[in-house]
Amino acid sequence: MKNEFLNAILSEKDDIKARGNMRFYKTGKGEYAEGDIFLGLTYPQNRRIAKMYYKTLLIADLEDLLSSKYHEVRACTILAAVLKYSQGGTDEKKKIYDFYLKNSGKVNNWDLVDNSAPYIAGDFAFNFQRQNDLRLLAGSGNLWSERISIVATLYFIKHNNLDLTFELCKHFLYHRHDLIQKASGWMLREAGKKDEARLEKFLTENISTIPRTTLRYAIERFPEEKRKKYLKLR
Repeated sequence: MKNEFLNAILSEKDDIKARGNMRFYKTGKGEYAEGDIFLGLTYPQNRRIAKMYYKTLLIADLEDLLSSKYHEVRACTILAAVLKYSQGGTDEKKKIYDFYLKNSGKVNNWDLVDNSAPYIAGDFAFNFQRQNDLRLLAGSGNLWSERISIVATLYFIKHNNLDLTFELCKHFLYHRHDLIQKASGWMLREAGKKDEARLEKFLTENISTIPRTTLRYAIERFPEEKRKKYLKLR
């Protein structure tokens, strides 16, 4: 089935869209996805293929496929892993979670991270008391593992547990990469939907060090005057 899965992806390649994606996902020299190769599939195409094949793919297949040079093969593989995780029992969930953490560095673009981190890493860490795994990812020094750690806390936020989000955002205050700054701001904004007072307290306490990009994302939902106040303080 692995070969059928690959053939299904390759059969829908679109060279024109692929060139556009290579620019959008920053594949140029020195950019965060330098050298990544795109086939030109859309997210709905990736998801449709993942839904067709996820039940027949083994975890060993997922490991092989996640090493593909093609972005969309990795994207479909990650979506298949999410589907397998959502349908699995406890043992299956643990196997997929372990596979995901072991290969977190191969979940190597923001779309792959954002479409999987809350649904695998976040779900398992929350429900099986594995928060420390996310702390380890946050301290790994690998950009993609770091983004997984913070985006995974979206699952915690949705279950009204904000502690880890604020802890990791504090950890990332000095991170220089905009993909971490944006993810931190996104999670702060989501946490603020649950507890705006706590978000404002965090912003006030860290206003001198919070990256401007993180701040802008965090305050997007604030009224204009309040946004201006925090930007001026920064």
